[in-house]
Amino acid sequence: MPHLFLSAAHKSSGKTTVTLGLCRALHDRGMRVQAFKKGPDYIDPIWHGKASEQPSYNLDFHLMEQDEILALFHRHAARADISLIEGNKGLYDGMDVEGSNSNAALAKLLGAPVVLVLDSVGMTRGVAPLILGYQAFDPAINIAGVILNKVGGPRHEEKLRAVIERYTDVKVLGAVRMDPNLAIVERHLGLMPGNEAEQAEARIQTIAGRIKAQVDLDTIVQVAQSAQLPPVAVEMPKPRSTAEGLKLAYANDRSFGFYYQEDLDTLRAAGVQLIPLNTLTDSRLPAVDGLLIGGGFPEMFVTQLAANQSLRHNIRQAVENGLPVYAECGGLMYLSRSVRWNEHFGEMVGIIPGDVVMGARPVGRGYAALGETTEGLWPPHAETIPAHEFHYSHLENLDDGLNYAYRVLRGQGIDGTHDGFVWNNLLASYCHRRGSGARGWIAPFLTKVTAYHLARISPSAADRNVVCQAA
Repeated sequence: MPHLFLSAAHKSSGKTTVTLGLCRALHDRGMRVQAFKKGPDYIDPIWHGKASEQPSYNLDFHLMEQDEILALFHRHAARADISLIEGNKGLYDGMDVEGSNSNAALAKLLGAPVVLVLDSVGMTRGVAPLILGYQAFDPAINIAGVILNKVGGPRHEEKLRAVIERYTDVKVLGAVRMDPNLAIVERHLGLMPGNEAEQAEARIQTIAGRIKAQVDLDTIVQVAQSAQLPPVAVEMPKPRSTAEGLKLAYANDRSFGFYYQEDLDTLRAAGVQLIPLNTLTDSRLPAVDGLLIGGGFPEMFVTQLAANQSLRHNIRQAVENGLPVYAECGGLMYLSRSVRWNEHFGEMVGIIPGDVVMGARPVGRGYAALGETTEGLWPPHAETIPAHEFHYSHLENLDDGLNYAYRVLRGQGIDGTHDGFVWNNLLASYCHRRGSGARGWIAPFLTKVTAYHLARISPSAADRNVVCQAA
C-alpha cells in the first residue's frame, strides 16, 4: 500500500499544484493514483479527481472517528498503486496546542512518509534551519524529502540544494521553477473549483509537464513504497438496504458541486439512484423522491439562476408539496428569496424567508459544532454534531418565529445562534456536515425520503412504515 503525505511549512506553499502535477504525472506512467485531502475541503478533491481520474476522498479528525479514517483509507488505498495525501495549512498546524488533529497526526496515524513542499521565494541558507526544526519538533514524523517550489532559477536552485545537502540528511526530490502559468485561479473562497474551470484539463496538463521535468518521480515512488502499513480498523457499518429504488436529484453544475465523495458512495451503496440536476439549464425537477443541493458559488451565476424561472418555481412547488430536501450553504442561498453580490442581484427559489447578501469578508469560517433541536426533520440522534462552514454571505430580513434544526455551539450558522432552517420537509443550513457514519445526515434523511416515497405510491404503506419506525 504505497503512500505518502504532501505537506508544507505554511499554507499557500503550492501543495495543491504539486499534488495535481504528481497525480497526473504518475497516472500518465500507467499507475492507479488515489488522492486524499486532509480536512473538510471540497475544492481540492475536485481537482484531484480530474488529475488522477479517480475520485478523491477527505480524511478529517473533526468530522470522522479515527477508525472511520483508517477504514476509508484502507478501502481505497488498497486498490491503488500509489496514494497521495494532501495536507492543509502547515505540517504541525491544528486546532489545539497538542496537534491532535494536525497534518502530522494524520501522517503518523497512516504511517505515511512526509514530503514537504517548501515555498522557496526569498530563501537560501535559511532553508536548512527550517528543515532541521521540522525534523526535531517531532522525531516520530518521517520527513522523507522536500520539493522546492517557486524556485527563482538555476542559480537559486543550486544554492538551495547545496545548503540542504551540507546541513541536513533530507533528500531534495525536485525543484519547481517559479511560473505564473502554474497558478490556479483563486477567488474569495479559495481555489476555483475544477468543475467550473473550463480550462482545468489544460492547466493540469501544464502542471504535470513541469512536474515530470522538475521532480524525481522514481524517487517519489520509492518514498511512497517505504510507508508503513496503517492499523486496520473495524469497517464502518454497511448502509441499510431500505433505500433500494429511491431516486434523489442532486444539483451538480457550475453553481453547485460540493459533495463528499464518501457520501455519494454511501448513498449509492444504499441503493439510491442519484440523478444530476443542472440548475442553470434544466427547466424542472425529474421525478424523484428527494433533492440535495450542496455548496458551491451561486453568487457567481446569480443572473443565470434567476433567469431559470421554471426550475425555481418547480422546486418551490415541490417543497410546498412535501418533497424532502437537504441543502447546505450555497443550497441555502439558492432557496432564499434573493441573492445580492455588489451590483449582481437575482430572485431565487423563495422558500427561505430571507435575502442573501454577499460580503467582502468571511462571516462564518472554520470548524463548527451543532446541537440538534426538537424542531428538525428527524428526532435528535447525536449530542453534538461536528460540522464546518465557510461563507461570505449572510441572511437579511429574516422573518421571526422560524424553526431551526440546530443550536450553534461553535461557529456562526445563520445568525450565530441557530442554523438549519426547517420548513415542511426541507432542511437548509450554512454549516456543512458529513453525511456518512453514525452522526451523519444520510440515514435519517433517507428515512424521511422513504416515507415520502411510500406516501406517493401507497398512502397505507406509508402509515405502516411510520408505525414500524416508531416501534
